[in-house]
Amino acid sequence: MTESILPIPWLESGDEVTPLPDPETALTEPNGLLAIGGSLSPARLEAAYRSGIFPWYSPGEPILWWSPDPRAILRPEQLHISRSMRRALRRADYDISLDTAFDAVVRECAAPRADQPGTWITREMQAAYSRLHTAGLAHSIEVWRDDALIGGLYGVSIGRAFFGESMFSRAANGSKIALIWLMRQIEAWGFDFLDCQLPTPHLESLGAVCIPRKRFLLALAASQRQPTRLGPWHLDIQLDDVLSTSRLGDSQRLR
Repeated sequence: MTESILPIPWLESGDEVTPLPDPETALTEPNGLLAIGGSLSPARLEAAYRSGIFPWYSPGEPILWWSPDPRAILRPEQLHISRSMRRALRRADYDISLDTAFDAVVRECAAPRADQPGTWITREMQAAYSRLHTAGLAHSIEVWRDDALIGGLYGVSIGRAFFGESMFSRAANGSKIALIWLMRQIEAWGFDFLDCQLPTPHLESLGAVCIPRKRFLLALAASQRQPTRLGPWHLDIQLDDVLSTSRLGDSQRLR
């Protein structure tokens, strides 16, 4: 007997109220496709992230909503900082900030790359996340050198989860420095995990792992029972905190 496949729901353009489907109904091929259409309003995006769903689509396509299985996450206590990265961090030939150049970070993330001439971060997406930033739910971390932006990343924070969207580097280790500082800061604030969505060698080198979607959704639900730390954010850690070993015990790790 062949397994029946439910049709992918199509939402009317601009629809902000029709709930997205249960992530468990997402397609296995392509991995995690859940729904098509709708809007990128702050309310729609917040509801999607709380449910383990994110938008990802190319220019000229309708909005595509995803919840892949497995899911890549990075736990603060499992962050791996290599010896070479520790040396780069100790040089301190950079400055770090939070939420001071959100739109600039998003534009840099959207810029074409040598191995990826196109971008999924369309102007529509940039405007949507800028609205989330204004609402206090989207955040950026910036790495500066001589007043030039050399690295950073942006994402969404709801409850005690941070949903990473994209990162960029304009100098060696720019994105890694940004991610490491962010992970240590959200660890200090008691966050549960950073959602990486899909695995990459870059993220895996820093300690990201893949877990089954069902397990991810359980961890996400637990994180959403905690209050959201609304922006703007400000760093309250120092370099010594970044270079120290993790302060979380085994009892606090995701199971």
